[in-house]
Amino acid sequence: MSDQTNDRKIEHIRAIENDPLTDRDGRYFDQIRLSHRALPDLALDEIDTSVEFLGKKLSFPLLISSMTGGDHTLIKTINRNLAEAAERTGVALAVGSQRVMFTQSSARESFELRQYAPSTVLLGNIGAVQLNYGFSLQQCQEAVDLLGADGLYLHLNPLQEAVQPEGDTDFSGLQAKIKAISAGLSVPVLLKEVGAGLSPLDIESGILAGIKWFDLAGCGGTSWSRIEHHRGVNSGDDLGLCFQDWGIPTPEALKLAQPYQNSAGFIASGGLRDGIDMVKSVILGASLCGMAAPFLKPAMDSADSVVQVIEQRRREFTTAMFLLGMPDVNSLFMNRALILGER
Repeated sequence: MSDQTNDRKIEHIRAIENDPLTDRDGRYFDQIRLSHRALPDLALDEIDTSVEFLGKKLSFPLLISSMTGGDHTLIKTINRNLAEAAERTGVALAVGSQRVMFTQSSARESFELRQYAPSTVLLGNIGAVQLNYGFSLQQCQEAVDLLGADGLYLHLNPLQEAVQPEGDTDFSGLQAKIKAISAGLSVPVLLKEVGAGLSPLDIESGILAGIKWFDLAGCGGTSWSRIEHHRGVNSGDDLGLCFQDWGIPTPEALKLAQPYQNSAGFIASGGLRDGIDMVKSVILGASLCGMAAPFLKPAMDSADSVVQVIEQRRREFTTAMFLLGMPDVNSLFMNRALILGER
């Protein structure tokens, strides 16, 4: 089978390295101002940042979001370092699309990560649109089994596929197929965007398909539209640039998702920069917060480098909780009284 999918993974990484503007740096969370407590009435070292996700305890609500996979040495290094760091710090990790393991058998090694992360949450990942291109429950289960995953992302990326030179753009009839996968898979299915956000209609469709978890993945961070622009084959085709900022900003996506809190749980990703953005996300209804870009370059170096970034985010998150007078994550969740104002 073709190794085109495998080659594309390295091309994505090089585009991010060579073009700083693939990170759109929307900073939409900066518009939200929180109410400072000068008398927090608690001790910093007594704050409990732990959460539960998919039946496992995490040290704080961080998910290292999906990045990559393939048979290139760099990709294997990245994924191993991310897995080791996630295990050491007690945070969750989602892998990049596992489609490549079905087109390039040597890529499977990059997803054999349970040996490096024996106890923390690992999420597999398959493009939902691939259910219209030959993927079935069998392939989804195989992806879960190889990773030893606690759940499987079915990612939705119509913008990326529309811009991608070899994109798969038949998204018709996916709700019924997602429902079948959700019903038959051995672990929970989670629906995820990749940087343009999920709308209320998307959430409603997912709930009807039996989905209980949604990664809203709004715009404001990495633009896959701009990344795919760099892979374009037609000179002068600026479609990827035209749509590089398309989508629902993550704070807005969280607000739009609030009416569905009794039916599902939500992960905030897309443009989160630090622990303060994580705290704001939890206040707006996120049970978990996903970040990818801050970990890519450290993961090329070592697990220790990734751990250093994670621990910095934990310190930021804990300090923000302290300055709000919040003793645990549950006290933050959906607590809009903590919002002083929005610009």
